[in-house]
Amino acid sequence: MENKKRAIALGNFDGIHLGHTAVLDSAVQAAREWDMTPAVLLLEPLPAYVIDGREAPELITQADKEKLFADMGVEVVRTDFRKIKDYSPQEFFVKILAGELNAGMLCCGFNYRFGKDGEGDSNLLGWLCEITGIGLNVIPAVSIGGETVSSTRIRAAIESGDIELANSMLGREFGYTLTVVHGDHLGRELGCPTLNQLFPDGFIVPKYGVYSSRTCVDGVWYRSVTNIGIRPSFENDEQRSETHIIGYCGDLYGREIEVRLLSYKRGEMKFNSLDELKAQLEKDKM
Repeated sequence: MENKKRAIALGNFDGIHLGHTAVLDSAVQAAREWDMTPAVLLLEPLPAYVIDGREAPELITQADKEKLFADMGVEVVRTDFRKIKDYSPQEFFVKILAGELNAGMLCCGFNYRFGKDGEGDSNLLGWLCEITGIGLNVIPAVSIGGETVSSTRIRAAIESGDIELANSMLGREFGYTLTVVHGDHLGRELGCPTLNQLFPDGFIVPKYGVYSSRTCVDGVWYRSVTNIGIRPSFENDEQRSETHIIGYCGDLYGREIEVRLLSYKRGEMKFNSLDELKAQLEKDKM
Protein backbone atom coordinates (compact mmCIF):
# COMPACT_ATOMS: atom_id res chain seq x y z
CA MET A 1 0.00 0.00 0.00
CA GLU A 2 1.29 3.44 -0.94
CA ASN A 3 0.45 5.01 2.43
CA LYS A 4 1.66 2.13 4.56
CA LYS A 5 3.35 3.30 7.74
CA ARG A 6 7.02 2.59 8.39
CA ALA A 7 8.67 1.19 11.48
CA ILE A 8 11.98 3.05 11.31
CA ALA A 9 15.31 2.19 12.95
CA LEU A 10 17.25 5.34 13.86
CA GLY A 11 20.99 5.69 14.51
CA ASN A 12 24.40 5.87 12.84
CA PHE A 13 24.69 2.17 11.95
CA ASP A 14 28.35 2.70 11.12
CA GLY A 15 29.44 -0.71 12.32
CA ILE A 16 26.22 -2.79 12.54
CA HIS A 17 27.20 -4.09 15.98
CA LEU A 18 25.01 -5.75 18.65
CA GLY A 19 23.53 -2.41 19.73
CA HIS A 20 22.63 -1.55 16.14
CA THR A 21 21.12 -4.95 15.41
CA ALA A 22 18.97 -4.68 18.55
CA VAL A 23 17.47 -1.46 17.16
CA LEU A 24 17.01 -3.01 13.71
CA ASP A 25 15.42 -6.15 15.16
CA SER A 26 13.02 -3.96 17.13
CA ALA A 27 11.91 -2.20 13.93
CA VAL A 28 11.44 -5.50 12.12
CA GLN A 29 9.40 -6.94 14.99
CA ALA A 30 7.24 -3.82 15.27
CA ALA A 31 6.61 -3.80 11.54
CA ARG A 32 5.47 -7.41 11.67
CA GLU A 33 3.23 -6.78 14.66
CA TRP A 34 1.61 -3.59 13.34
CA ASP A 35 1.63 -4.35 9.60
CA MET A 36 4.18 -1.66 8.74
CA THR A 37 7.19 -1.55 6.45
CA PRO A 38 10.47 -2.10 8.35
CA ALA A 39 13.02 0.54 7.43
CA VAL A 40 16.35 2.02 8.46
CA LEU A 41 17.15 5.71 8.07
CA LEU A 42 20.73 6.45 7.02
CA LEU A 43 22.00 10.01 7.27
CA GLU A 44 24.74 10.46 4.69
CA PRO A 45 27.45 11.61 5.01
CA LEU A 46 27.62 10.70 8.70
CA PRO A 47 26.80 13.71 10.92
CA ALA A 48 30.20 13.65 12.68
CA TYR A 49 31.96 14.09 9.35
CA VAL A 50 29.75 16.99 8.22
CA ILE A 51 29.85 18.79 11.57
CA ASP A 52 33.53 18.61 12.49
CA GLY A 53 35.28 16.64 9.77
CA ARG A 54 35.72 13.49 11.86
CA GLU A 55 35.75 10.41 9.71
CA ALA A 56 36.31 7.26 11.76
CA PRO A 57 37.47 4.19 9.84
CA GLU A 58 34.64 2.10 8.41
CA LEU A 59 33.97 -1.22 10.13
CA ILE A 60 32.04 -2.75 7.27
CA THR A 61 32.26 -2.45 3.50
CA GLN A 62 29.31 -0.94 1.67
CA ALA A 63 28.58 -4.24 -0.06
CA ASP A 64 28.46 -6.12 3.24
CA LYS A 65 26.28 -3.44 4.86
CA GLU A 66 23.76 -3.61 2.02
CA LYS A 67 23.70 -7.40 2.30
CA LEU A 68 23.04 -7.27 6.05
CA PHE A 69 20.13 -4.88 5.57
CA ALA A 70 18.74 -7.05 2.77
CA ASP A 71 19.05 -10.21 4.89
CA MET A 72 17.09 -8.46 7.68
CA GLY A 73 14.42 -7.40 5.20
CA VAL A 74 14.60 -3.67 5.99
CA GLU A 75 14.02 -0.90 3.49
CA VAL A 76 17.00 1.46 3.33
CA VAL A 77 16.01 5.14 3.31
CA ARG A 78 18.79 7.66 2.73
CA THR A 79 18.69 11.37 3.60
CA ASP A 80 21.37 13.93 2.75
CA PHE A 81 22.42 15.14 6.19
CA ARG A 82 23.88 18.34 4.76
CA LYS A 83 20.37 19.46 3.76
CA ILE A 84 18.84 18.90 7.19
CA LYS A 85 21.75 19.55 9.58
CA ASP A 86 20.25 22.86 10.73
CA TYR A 87 16.77 21.45 11.37
CA SER A 88 15.66 21.74 14.97
CA PRO A 89 14.68 18.43 16.59
CA GLN A 90 11.02 19.34 16.10
CA GLU A 91 11.56 20.16 12.40
CA PHE A 92 13.40 16.91 11.80
CA PHE A 93 10.66 14.96 13.50
CA VAL A 94 7.77 16.68 11.72
CA LYS A 95 9.25 17.12 8.23
CA ILE A 96 11.33 13.97 7.88
CA LEU A 97 10.12 11.27 10.27
CA ALA A 98 6.38 11.97 10.48
CA GLY A 99 6.19 13.68 7.08
CA GLU A 100 8.41 12.32 4.32
CA LEU A 101 8.90 8.88 5.86
CA ASN A 102 5.37 8.37 7.21
CA ALA A 103 6.61 6.86 10.48
CA GLY A 104 4.21 4.77 12.51
CA MET A 105 6.87 3.44 14.89
CA LEU A 106 10.38 4.65 15.74
CA CYS A 107 13.15 2.51 17.26
CA CYS A 108 16.41 3.95 18.58
CA GLY A 109 19.21 3.40 21.06
CA PHE A 110 19.27 4.87 24.56
CA ASN A 111 21.83 7.50 23.49
CA TYR A 112 20.17 8.60 20.25
CA ARG A 113 20.51 12.30 19.41
CA PHE A 114 18.82 14.26 16.63
CA GLY A 115 18.28 17.78 15.33
CA LYS A 116 20.73 20.68 15.10
CA ASP A 117 23.79 20.13 17.30
CA GLY A 118 22.20 16.92 18.58
CA GLU A 119 19.85 18.92 20.79
CA GLY A 120 17.14 16.24 20.76
CA ASP A 121 17.38 13.06 22.83
CA SER A 122 15.20 10.02 23.42
CA ASN A 123 13.16 11.87 26.05
CA LEU A 124 12.20 14.62 23.60
CA LEU A 125 11.57 12.00 20.94
CA GLY A 126 9.22 10.22 23.34
CA TRP A 127 7.24 13.41 23.93
CA LEU A 128 6.96 14.14 20.20
CA CYS A 129 5.83 10.57 19.54
CA GLU A 130 3.25 10.76 22.33
CA ILE A 131 1.55 13.90 21.01
CA THR A 132 1.50 12.61 17.42
CA GLY A 133 0.46 9.03 18.12
CA ILE A 134 3.67 7.50 16.77
CA GLY A 135 5.05 4.50 18.63
CA LEU A 136 8.55 4.53 20.14
CA ASN A 137 10.84 1.79 21.38
CA VAL A 138 14.10 2.87 23.06
CA ILE A 139 16.68 0.09 23.25
CA PRO A 140 18.86 0.01 26.40
CA ALA A 141 22.64 -0.28 26.27
CA VAL A 142 24.11 -3.62 25.20
CA SER A 143 27.19 -4.52 27.28
CA ILE A 144 30.05 -6.98 26.90
CA GLY A 145 32.80 -7.30 29.48
CA GLY A 146 31.06 -4.78 31.72
CA GLU A 147 31.25 -2.00 29.12
CA THR A 148 28.77 -0.69 26.58
CA VAL A 149 29.24 -2.01 23.06
CA SER A 150 30.26 0.82 20.73
CA SER A 151 31.91 1.33 17.36
CA THR A 152 34.79 3.06 19.15
CA ARG A 153 35.48 -0.01 21.30
CA ILE A 154 35.28 -2.27 18.27
CA ARG A 155 37.75 -0.16 16.31
CA ALA A 156 40.19 -0.25 19.22
CA ALA A 157 39.88 -4.04 19.45
CA ILE A 158 40.48 -4.55 15.72
CA GLU A 159 43.44 -2.19 15.65
CA SER A 160 45.01 -4.01 18.63
CA GLY A 161 44.48 -7.46 17.12
CA ASP A 162 41.80 -8.54 19.61
CA ILE A 163 39.58 -9.78 16.82
CA GLU A 164 37.69 -12.16 19.09
CA LEU A 165 36.51 -9.28 21.30
CA ALA A 166 35.59 -7.29 18.21
CA ASN A 167 33.58 -10.23 16.86
CA SER A 168 31.73 -10.65 20.15
CA MET A 169 30.69 -6.97 20.08
CA LEU A 170 29.75 -7.09 16.40
CA GLY A 171 27.67 -10.20 16.91
CA ARG A 172 29.28 -11.54 13.75
CA GLU A 173 32.76 -12.14 12.41
CA PHE A 174 34.61 -9.03 11.28
CA GLY A 175 35.44 -9.27 7.61
CA TYR A 176 35.28 -7.66 4.22
CA THR A 177 34.09 -8.39 0.70
CA LEU A 178 36.70 -6.98 -1.67
CA THR A 179 37.97 -7.50 -5.20
CA VAL A 180 40.81 -9.97 -5.64
CA VAL A 181 43.77 -8.27 -7.35
CA HIS A 182 47.01 -9.57 -8.80
CA GLY A 183 49.95 -9.83 -6.44
CA ASP A 184 53.51 -10.86 -7.23
CA HIS A 185 52.54 -14.57 -7.34
CA LEU A 186 55.09 -15.33 -4.62
CA GLY A 187 52.56 -17.40 -2.72
CA ARG A 188 52.08 -19.73 -5.66
CA GLU A 189 55.85 -20.10 -5.95
CA LEU A 190 55.92 -21.10 -2.27
CA GLY A 191 53.21 -23.68 -2.79
CA CYS A 192 50.68 -21.51 -0.96
CA PRO A 193 48.68 -19.57 -3.58
CA THR A 194 47.02 -16.54 -2.04
CA LEU A 195 44.32 -14.04 -2.89
CA ASN A 196 45.31 -10.40 -2.55
CA GLN A 197 42.83 -7.71 -1.58
CA LEU A 198 43.47 -3.99 -1.07
CA PHE A 199 41.64 -2.10 1.66
CA PRO A 200 39.60 0.82 0.33
CA ASP A 201 40.29 4.32 1.58
CA GLY A 202 38.57 4.95 4.89
CA PHE A 203 38.23 1.26 5.82
CA ILE A 204 39.75 0.06 9.08
CA VAL A 205 42.99 -1.90 8.76
CA PRO A 206 43.43 -4.59 11.44
CA LYS A 207 46.66 -4.93 13.39
CA TYR A 208 49.39 -6.21 11.11
CA GLY A 209 49.95 -9.91 11.45
CA VAL A 210 48.58 -13.34 10.63
CA TYR A 211 44.99 -14.36 11.41
CA SER A 212 43.00 -17.56 11.36
CA SER A 213 40.19 -16.83 8.95
CA ARG A 214 37.53 -18.31 6.75
CA THR A 215 36.76 -17.42 3.16
CA CYS A 216 33.63 -17.84 1.07
CA VAL A 217 33.90 -18.99 -2.54
CA ASP A 218 30.73 -19.74 -4.49
CA GLY A 219 28.72 -20.14 -1.30
CA VAL A 220 31.19 -22.55 0.32
CA TRP A 221 33.20 -21.53 3.40
CA TYR A 222 36.84 -22.66 3.50
CA ARG A 223 39.32 -22.55 6.34
CA SER A 224 42.00 -20.01 5.56
CA VAL A 225 44.95 -18.01 6.88
CA THR A 226 45.17 -14.26 6.27
CA ASN A 227 48.17 -11.96 6.51
CA ILE A 228 47.46 -8.27 7.06
CA GLY A 229 50.29 -5.84 6.45
CA ILE A 230 53.11 -4.97 4.09
CA ARG A 231 55.21 -8.17 4.17
CA PRO A 232 58.47 -6.92 5.72
CA SER A 233 60.54 -9.69 4.10
CA PHE A 234 60.05 -8.03 0.72
CA GLU A 235 60.27 -4.53 -0.68
CA ASN A 236 56.66 -3.50 -0.38
CA ASP A 237 54.88 -0.66 1.39
CA GLU A 238 51.32 -1.31 0.25
CA GLN A 239 49.14 -2.63 3.07
CA ARG A 240 46.92 -5.45 1.98
CA SER A 241 45.04 -8.58 2.97
CA GLU A 242 46.66 -11.74 1.64
CA THR A 243 44.71 -14.95 2.22
CA HIS A 244 45.65 -18.57 1.64
CA ILE A 245 42.53 -20.73 1.28
CA ILE A 246 43.24 -24.19 2.64
CA GLY A 247 42.07 -26.94 0.32
CA TYR A 248 41.06 -24.65 -2.54
CA CYS A 249 42.81 -24.02 -5.82
CA GLY A 250 41.23 -21.79 -8.43
CA ASP A 251 41.41 -18.48 -10.25
CA LEU A 252 39.63 -15.76 -8.26
CA TYR A 253 41.16 -12.68 -9.88
CA GLY A 254 38.67 -9.88 -10.38
CA ARG A 255 36.03 -11.48 -8.18
CA GLU A 256 34.45 -10.07 -5.03
CA ILE A 257 35.40 -12.51 -2.26
CA GLU A 258 34.43 -12.39 1.42
CA VAL A 259 37.06 -13.01 4.09
CA ARG A 260 36.26 -13.16 7.82
CA LEU A 261 38.88 -12.96 10.55
CA LEU A 262 38.59 -15.34 13.52
CA SER A 263 41.67 -14.94 15.72
CA TYR A 264 45.11 -13.37 15.77
CA LYS A 265 47.94 -15.90 15.40
CA ARG A 266 51.15 -13.88 15.31
CA GLY A 267 52.72 -10.61 14.24
CA GLU A 268 54.38 -9.99 10.90
CA MET A 269 57.87 -11.48 10.70
CA LYS A 270 60.90 -10.84 8.53
CA PHE A 271 62.45 -13.96 7.04
CA ASN A 272 65.98 -14.45 5.73
CA SER A 273 65.01 -16.87 2.98
CA LEU A 274 62.06 -18.25 1.06
CA ASP A 275 62.59 -21.60 2.79
CA GLU A 276 62.13 -19.97 6.21
CA LEU A 277 58.98 -18.23 5.01
CA LYS A 278 57.59 -21.42 3.49
CA ALA A 279 58.17 -23.35 6.73
CA GLN A 280 56.34 -20.67 8.73
CA LEU A 281 53.43 -20.63 6.30
CA GLU A 282 52.99 -24.37 6.83
CA LYS A 283 52.89 -23.80 10.61
CA ASP A 284 50.33 -20.99 10.17
CA LYS A 285 48.01 -23.38 8.34
CA MET A 286 47.84 -25.76 11.31
